Formats: sequence, C-alpha cells, structure tokens
Amino acid sequence: MNSREQQLKAFGRLLDIMDELRLKCPWDKKQTFQSLRHLTIEETYELGDAILNNDLQEIKKELGDVLLHIVFYAKIGSETDAFDIADVANSISEKLIYRHPHIYGDVTVKDAEEVKQNWEQLKLKEGKKSVLEGVPKSLPAMVKANRIQDKVAGVGFDWEKPEQVWEKVQEELDELNAEIKKGNTANIEAEFGDVLFSMINYARFIKVNPENALERTNKKFINRFQYLETAAKKINKSLHDMSLEEMDVFWNEAKQFYS
Repeated sequence: MNSREQQLKAFGRLLDIMDELRLKCPWDKKQTFQSLRHLTIEETYELGDAILNNDLQEIKKELGDVLLHIVFYAKIGSETDAFDIADVANSISEKLIYRHPHIYGDVTVKDAEEVKQNWEQLKLKEGKKSVLEGVPKSLPAMVKANRIQDKVAGVGFDWEKPEQVWEKVQEELDELNAEIKKGNTANIEAEFGDVLFSMINYARFIKVNPENALERTNKKFINRFQYLETAAKKINKSLHDMSLEEMDVFWNEAKQFYS
C-alpha cells in the first residue's frame, strides 16, 4: 500500500488537475453545484452497485469518481471564497472529534450501540430541534424509513425484542387484509405502507439492511429472467408465445445458476 506521503502527493495531484480543468476545459468551466448534483447522485449509486457486487476494482474506480465530485464542489466553493477543500476536511475532522468524546474526551462507552446514542444526543446539543432533521427529504422511501427508525432508536424510542416487532408486522398484515376486503383504495395504500415500514423495522432487528436485501433480490430476478429470455431465443420462441408451464422449466433451470 501507499505511504501517507504518497497518499498526500496523489491527492495534491488531483487538486492540481482540478485547477487546470476548471481553467481550461469548456465543460468543466461551466459546471455549477446544481449541474453536478444529479451526476453525484448517479456516481453514488454506481458505487453502491460495486459494493453490492463486492467488486474491489470497481469500488476503487467509483470511489475515485465520488472523490472527484467532492474536489469539484470544493473548487467551485473556493471561487467565491465560500470554502475550499481544506475547510471541507477541517469541518469533518472537527465534527468527528466532537462526536467521539469516548476517543478524544473522557466519556466511556460499553459498545457501538452506546456510541450511536451519544452521537444523536450530541447532534441535539448542536442546535438540531429534532433527531430526524438529518434525514434527507429526497432519500428513496425505503432508505428514508430505515434511517428514520435508526435515528429514533438512537435516542431510545425502540422495541425491546425482535419478537415484538414481528408481532407488529403480523398486526399490520391483518389490518391490510381487512382493508383489502373492504376495497377502500386509500386505506389499502396506507396499510400497505404500514406493512412495509414494520418490515423495514424488523429487518433492523435481525441485522439485515432492507435496501441491500431488496437490491440483491432485484439482481437475482433480473439474472433469472434474462436467462429465461436467452433460453427462449435458443429454441426460437417468444415469451409471449410460451405458456407459464414452459417458462417455469427454464426459470427452474435459472435457479441453479442464480440463487
């Protein structure tokens, strides 16, 4: 691995390249915070994909893309004297020191859960009116639900045992079924949302990240379905012309390769 000196040199090289691109490249010169935003989101999702696939080379590449965006934003900020990359680094360093009093102060903690609870309490001391202020409004609904539950649990608003949460899941399912029988669309949607919320909460208790779990299932389904499409083409058939029984043969084959 590279030494600290080599790491700092590599980072300095990136900063120099960013300066030159901002000065000379027509595309880089015209970018703003707003124009880069959707690209940053896209790069973050690509990094997430690489992590799910456990592709270390791809993770390295995508981290570089994300790092470029951080450097780019800092460069734009420096042009109006709002902030630069040093301010960004110092800001997060100060935050980390403040929020880890068990490392940089005299606070004692017994485990990671207590660290999380202290973290949320410190955020409230920083002036936040609610522990939920830090949950971005634009997060996808499932990720947002997970973060909401995680944050309120950090201040003690939580179930005590997984069994209690599972009972809540069953309760919400019963309520959903009752509304389905009544046929009230608005109530069905509300109860379905409650089922999802309770399932996401249960996932936290059994140490499963619901977003990762669902995305793995998405990938598995895509692989199996594409196997089915390829198998159908090999026998010169269209899926539209095949019965479910015929498709099930290839689907079961696909399960042997994508589990």
